[in-house]
Amino acid sequence: MTGASTDPEILALLRSLANPWDDPDLVGTVNAGVGELAAALGIRFVEVGRDRVRATMPVVGNRQPFGLLHGGASAALAETVGSIHAVLIAPPGQVGLGTELSCTHHRAVTEGTVEAVCTPLHIGRTMVTLEIAIRDEADRRVCTARLSCLLRAPR
Repeated sequence: MTGASTDPEILALLRSLANPWDDPDLVGTVNAGVGELAAALGIRFVEVGRDRVRATMPVVGNRQPFGLLHGGASAALAETVGSIHAVLIAPPGQVGLGTELSCTHHRAVTEGTVEAVCTPLHIGRTMVTLEIAIRDEADRRVCTARLSCLLRAPR
């Protein structure tokens, strides 16, 4: 476990910030509120920027019965990184809500840590599309994901 808070107030804080980029410890703020699933998977953000968001996840503890990194864990990592990126690049007063996630798994991983790097493919007025590349410690692509998020005001 990462010890990260699952307090939904952190996400509310990020959504309410006029400019989240003014937070001197934005990575720490994001890590403090990653949510229950991300905390259980051991996801830790290491870089949060307008053009790129990076996070890591351990393989051990996230394997399927055959000892390989679970595809669902890769999907959860991709959606976590992409959703945080969408929230941060959304216009003030809006959030990004995932509408589609597509994952292609390229190779198996049995140990170590994987890193997800999220970059925007399209930022529109109502929709963002992001690519998330997940790589192993040898910098080999493990999974490629694409996440589309609707931009709208929270209810």
